[in-house]
Amino acid sequence: MLIATWNVNSIRTRLNQVEDFIDEFQPDLLCLQETKVEDTLFPKDPLIKKGYQVSIFGQKAYNGVALISKIPLEDIRKGFSSEIIKDNDSNYFDNQKRIISALIDGIRVVNVYVPNGSSIDSEKYNYKIKWLSKLFDYLENQSKRGEPVCLLGDFNIALEEKDLHNPNRFNNGIMASLKERESLTKLLKNRLEDVFRLFEQNSGHWSWWDYRSGSWQRDQGWRIDHIYLSEELIKNSRSCIICKKIRGNPQPSDHAPVLVNINWPPSEPDNELLEDEPFF
Repeated sequence: MLIATWNVNSIRTRLNQVEDFIDEFQPDLLCLQETKVEDTLFPKDPLIKKGYQVSIFGQKAYNGVALISKIPLEDIRKGFSSEIIKDNDSNYFDNQKRIISALIDGIRVVNVYVPNGSSIDSEKYNYKIKWLSKLFDYLENQSKRGEPVCLLGDFNIALEEKDLHNPNRFNNGIMASLKERESLTKLLKNRLEDVFRLFEQNSGHWSWWDYRSGSWQRDQGWRIDHIYLSEELIKNSRSCIICKKIRGNPQPSDHAPVLVNINWPPSEPDNELLEDEPFF
């Protein structure tokens, strides 16, 4: 099973790029963040014509998440309130459309767009920390069902120094502060593992390059788009890559897609890749 996550930074602006990505890589599931469009205006038809089911949780001009799947989506849950019942805070946080999940071939895929936080001394930073705490509660509830979990998306957090091109400059700032890192580590709770780091331990691998200051041209990026897997999925993971070349498109998103290849269902033989498989 090939699963991809991508902060597309406006689906309507980059629909052609999404279609090209699907044509080239043929993911079983593509999880998008920052779609920036209301559900009624989401451009579903071109994706449906390619054989994909589309489930969306969006809002006008900001945020928004989507699941685009070849495999039937089951038990779709939109927002915190779909998982955390009778919780006023959940309804408050769901004013911003940032989380959607579904069962896909028995895997609970949770697609998130974590708030940026703006700056450490801002209310938006406090909102981010509270949002991560709510995500902790969400995953605690979900874990009671015993489903294999794939938690992925734009986390807006560089969890380690090696996820920054210049840790001396950016450590302890926004997206790299101790409180953000502690909050993310807490919700992973030793039950979810960063699958990219299973295959690549070195620095120099980025998923986001700021539009400003020639960051792309200088390859001065951050790794803030992650895929976290539970033990059953980690054991069956074949590879994980950042598709850096997509960031070089004309009028690109500032993020590149991240893809994981999982031998799932695990009862299937772990054969060598076929010649017509897209990569790795």
